[in-house]
Amino acid sequence: MADIRHQVSINAHPSKGELTVLFAGSAETEPRHSVGPQVLDYHLVHYVLSGKGRFRCMGKEYELGAGDSFFIFPGELAAYESDGEDPWTYRWIAMEGTDADRLLSLRSITAHRPVVKGSGRRIPLLFRRIQRTLQEGKPENDLQAEGYLRLLLAEWAKDAGIRPDEPDEPESEGRRQVDQAIRWLTLQYSQPVSIDHMAQTLGYHRTYLSKIFKQQTGLSPMNFLLKIRMERARLLLEKPLTIEQVASSVGFSDALYFSKQFKKWYGASPSDYRQENQGKLRFDCL
Repeated sequence: MADIRHQVSINAHPSKGELTVLFAGSAETEPRHSVGPQVLDYHLVHYVLSGKGRFRCMGKEYELGAGDSFFIFPGELAAYESDGEDPWTYRWIAMEGTDADRLLSLRSITAHRPVVKGSGRRIPLLFRRIQRTLQEGKPENDLQAEGYLRLLLAEWAKDAGIRPDEPDEPESEGRRQVDQAIRWLTLQYSQPVSIDHMAQTLGYHRTYLSKIFKQQTGLSPMNFLLKIRMERARLLLEKPLTIEQVASSVGFSDALYFSKQFKKWYGASPSDYRQENQGKLRFDCL
């Protein structure tokens, strides 16, 4: 197999329509390499080329191997880890668009069904074509990558093996309430937020919401909010913004307090972190 330890191709001309590829990449992971738990604001799909690993989402854990695909949906808490004995090698695609959820749902791929087992032989070829297409960096490559992505969707529809009219697995009431809270925090992270405000807005008692939230995610709502803010701040450091602007964008009115929180989270000040990670901030978690 060619050396693909960590490669990323970025769409230099992303569109804002129904469906677009943001970036694509590949990685040969080390044993026990883990990502997350984290929440993304775009769709991310991985295809396992070889090896094994585990994927956790919506309170479930999946054991995956070569030929399997797993999907992470925006606003959903997810984590994954390579096997200690046989670490996986995978390719990934990040995508977004106004029609992304619907197109995946039509293939019976949802946040409650985020895994397609035993994908066909064309899947890795199409992943590779998308990555190579984006490497060219031409305006027309955006449309070409979208075309390959739609072919991928057709392949996943064949492999999903689920009837479109088959109902989703029932969702527990507690899981539904926590999902609602996660989505609210993901949308409100740039605003002043308190647990009282969230509980009142969602119509739950503060103590009850805090308890079930920690049971489902392992974090308190406010620690989860801090995690979202720190991850968003890390990505915003790619942009030509001042530290004060980054702090304000993720809900901090005091830039000094923001910098202290950021250093606690990442072990470096925002300025130092930006300098050390320039050009790779969005992709170092893949």
